[in-house]
Amino acid sequence: MLLSIITVAFRNREGIVRTHASLAHLAQAKELSFEWIVVDGGSNDGTREFLENLNGDYHLRFVSEPDNGIYDAMNKGIEMARGRFALFLNSGDIFHPQAARFVRQLQSQKDDRMITGDALLDFGDGHKIKRSAKPGWYIYHSLPASHQAIFFPVSGLKVCRYDLQYKVSSDYALAARMYKDGYAFKKLNGLVSEFSMGGVSTTNNLELCQDAKKVQRQILRVPGFWAELSWHLRLRTTGKTKTLYNKT
Repeated sequence: MLLSIITVAFRNREGIVRTHASLAHLAQAKELSFEWIVVDGGSNDGTREFLENLNGDYHLRFVSEPDNGIYDAMNKGIEMARGRFALFLNSGDIFHPQAARFVRQLQSQKDDRMITGDALLDFGDGHKIKRSAKPGWYIYHSLPASHQAIFFPVSGLKVCRYDLQYKVSSDYALAARMYKDGYAFKKLNGLVSEFSMGGVSTTNNLELCQDAKKVQRQILRVPGFWAELSWHLRLRTTGKTKTLYNKT
């Protein structure tokens, strides 16, 4: 199995339907083997029934039960993963139509690297911005790519996991820990995914910045002055993003 697509959901049946529909972009490439893992938090909105009616489409496996938040649910998905790489596309996130072209490149990549690509950020009303992947050293300030455009080697995920002490930046903490453990980033060209803005990282940017500083100091071991500078840069950037989102 080349790829495990892990989707976390809670009371978002419409989002699950959108994510499922976008998997057709990947399924067009018959030579690519992938599975779809859905971890639902015990929704009562018809999510479970929709998944049951798919009859294992796209090698679907799912659980629907209470969890301790999004990162705990992601860890459950990691436990279930059988692919070489894993991509986290949560309910409502979708594969870009060009995704199959990008995923083909994974077949020749080593399992000790985090593969990054580009993503489209959807602010609503047709307003979309491309977030291009950055070099690996960017991890000392932030994630080099959108979380939905990072293909993690499952071998590393099985060891590191998401740390629940980071309330809104556990994705950053996970990538930082894997990087320090020797899993380098490798940027490949192409669009991977598209997702709507408005999650916790957009609406609670102050907590995001505080969480990220903790990652930098505790995991990346960056000097205090750099963590402070990064904090101010991040606060300005996320503030602009929040303002843009609120205008749409």
